[in-house]
Amino acid sequence: MRTLPEPFATWFASRGWKPRPHQMQMLAAAEAGESALLIAPTGGGKTLAGFLPSLIQLHRAPQPGLHTLYISPLKALAVDIARNLTEPAAEMALDIRIETRTGDTPANRRARQRTDPPQILLTTPESLTLLLSLSDAHEMFGSLKCVVLDEIHALAGTKRGDQLALCLSRLSALAPDMRRVGLSATVAHPRALAAWCAADADPDKVRTVRAAGGVKPKLETLLPSGRLPWGGHMGLTTMPEVYGRLRDAAVTIVFTNTRAQSELCFQALWRLNDDNLPIALHHGSLTVEQRRKVEAAMAAGKLRAVVATASLDLGIDWGAVDQVIQVGAPKGVARLLQRVGRANHRMDEPSRAALVPANRFEVIECRAAIESVAAGEMDGEPPRPGGLDVLAQHILAMACHAPFLPDELYAEIRGAAPYAGLTRQDFEDTLRFVEDGGYALSGYDRFRRLFRDFEGRVHVRGPQVQRQLRMNLGTIVETPAIKVRMRGGPVLGEVEEWFVSTLEPGDNFIFAGQVLRFEAMDANAVIVSRGGGDEPRVPAYAGSKLPLSTHLARRVRGIISDKAQWKSLPKAVREWLGMQELRSELPPLEGLLVEVFQRGNRWFTVAYCFEGRLAHQTLGMLVTKRMERLGWGPLGFLGTDYVMAVWSAFEPGEIEQLFEEDLLGEELEEWIAESSMLRRTFRNIATIAGLLEKNHPGQEKSGRQMTMSADLIYDVLRKHEPDHILLRATRAEAAFGLTDVRRIATLLERARDDIRVRRLDRVSPLAVPALIEEGREWVSGTAEDALLAEATALVSEATWGEDSFTGEISDGAPEPPPPPPRAPRKSRSMQFAARRPRRPKR
Repeated sequence: MRTLPEPFATWFASRGWKPRPHQMQMLAAAEAGESALLIAPTGGGKTLAGFLPSLIQLHRAPQPGLHTLYISPLKALAVDIARNLTEPAAEMALDIRIETRTGDTPANRRARQRTDPPQILLTTPESLTLLLSLSDAHEMFGSLKCVVLDEIHALAGTKRGDQLALCLSRLSALAPDMRRVGLSATVAHPRALAAWCAADADPDKVRTVRAAGGVKPKLETLLPSGRLPWGGHMGLTTMPEVYGRLRDAAVTIVFTNTRAQSELCFQALWRLNDDNLPIALHHGSLTVEQRRKVEAAMAAGKLRAVVATASLDLGIDWGAVDQVIQVGAPKGVARLLQRVGRANHRMDEPSRAALVPANRFEVIECRAAIESVAAGEMDGEPPRPGGLDVLAQHILAMACHAPFLPDELYAEIRGAAPYAGLTRQDFEDTLRFVEDGGYALSGYDRFRRLFRDFEGRVHVRGPQVQRQLRMNLGTIVETPAIKVRMRGGPVLGEVEEWFVSTLEPGDNFIFAGQVLRFEAMDANAVIVSRGGGDEPRVPAYAGSKLPLSTHLARRVRGIISDKAQWKSLPKAVREWLGMQELRSELPPLEGLLVEVFQRGNRWFTVAYCFEGRLAHQTLGMLVTKRMERLGWGPLGFLGTDYVMAVWSAFEPGEIEQLFEEDLLGEELEEWIAESSMLRRTFRNIATIAGLLEKNHPGQEKSGRQMTMSADLIYDVLRKHEPDHILLRATRAEAAFGLTDVRRIATLLERARDDIRVRRLDRVSPLAVPALIEEGREWVSGTAEDALLAEATALVSEATWGEDSFTGEISDGAPEPPPPPPRAPRKSRSMQFAARRPRRPKR
């Protein structure tokens, strides 16, 4: 085994440490000039393994200029890593400058970094893109020897990841000898991530290093001391037990799945806080200053607990955290491991976590997640192909840096893993769009951003185009939001425009860990004061629910269908499943159970698909379209992570017709063409691609203005250029993300030969959680709730009034309503249920 040079060996020895084998393997890869992917558990020294070769190289052969670039998904993580890296460098007396470059970096330091860059720079994908768009980027990055990609799994397969992959290809062109180093604790598709670490997207050219050892986390399920709820998502009935865990521990992170859930859990814990424990709240809608204050207090050991969302998933290294509590089912094994890894943060000691299911289905999902972790299984979808909207932004950014030849840029882009399969036609069409907007928009001067010289080189049209690009750079398109400002006081954060539109003066809502009273609106903010009163509302955030992973969905089906696995479930859940088997039957592992029953004058069709909320919502829309064609009078639908349910005016006929594989044909095409969801997707695509610009010098467009502009352009393109590159990108985005078509196709294939239809005389036990589910989608667009008004009656009906099968109906916290449908337009799918239903076909 090779030895470390002085002063590194002395520094390790002074702490009683020895380099771990995977750290030495990463050093060997660097000495061989190889790019590498390190897969190591949290607390395994990944960051040091990534930087150690660079520190040693700079110690042996000091160089001016940029040597190592570190890319982080989060600004806060980059700042924390810089702080943790500076300390050992100073202790070893290394003459190395280490700095960060983010949107929070002062302007004078940013200017200095361009002319006198540090040897090690830590930044984010957005800041890197901006730097590469500058005319002197080749001077700043020409000396680069290594780029470290931290938490690479969190970026691959996302638009930020697409942006980063394109930047890596440009860096390889500017610094051909540059190595890439990927770091991750949770990798489901190692070859796909290894391709990210290769200059030509060839995973076989990357050394993959796996850290040996690591102690498996200790996971348990934490249930309420009273009855286990049938439905609900918030888990508030278990807050007394959660508070007891906080009181008995030194430091705890309480993770939730949504921002609304974090606000409600924080309020519930605060009401129980008779011991005056210092508890804080952390989520993405709070101001940066508030989040940084919480992070600093945690790092300083001043907090006993913080209630957080995914904003701390890729958390700062807080070694003092001794337990994690996950409120709500985790929805994915990789996500659970990432959160659990925040506890202890040491490779040789087990992380401890408690999972708090909010309802009976979630109890099974939590059990499935714990079993998956014990078996060492990992989930996650493979990275998808890169988006053409991100490609358009990158092409413009590269033109802002310097003129280019299309052939050379195309070859460079093909070296990025997400774009390895990019066709020349898609590239040319995207380039044409960036040049002048495409055929339908080329007559408008404002869309003309590039031109070609007589040699075929592509140039940017002028400094105004460059300025607009840099003001609107990025791939994160926020839902239109409005600042929340305390009257006479500071800004607390932001809530979405649609939520504010539902408020009237005097209304109370929960935000930033307190109850606020809505006073008025001014030009830029919602003005609030400290409020009170009963039942304050909770802001919900569009798209905030996490989808159930395919892997966990299969495990949940396996537990339900195999009675031998019930022994690990609590008594209430075992009885619930037993009653289901008695009244109907259990959902199979591979087939599909569909129940049909009548309540009042309406018929319910409940399918136990277990394919996740996104897939079920899309499936619900497609099924209602088919029911309309068949004359069954569909009235509405809902989709949970486990169930898709439709209610109709007439008794459904042959159920198998609803789940034929051709459902993804005409119905899907019609729905995609008409859906308001597609318009929202187009707006995001157009914003990233630069067709819509939110920021202008001295002004910012409102969400309403952006929506109106997007709708006008969308209609023009659909009429005059239906194959426009942005419309193709929109359809691809819908197919991969919003509609989750692949999972629906998998379901239909799985159910092809085994659809079990049970026609019941009443609601079944497993259907009850779906029917009391909040946040339903209504085909008619109305807010009627006649069928589900009496949740207690549902439970009594499902259990035939047997006391041993009753329990809490829900967790006592209504799910915040979803954003209302946009009023100006009404698609046919929203209109048909408002008409008088036709009689069923005979």
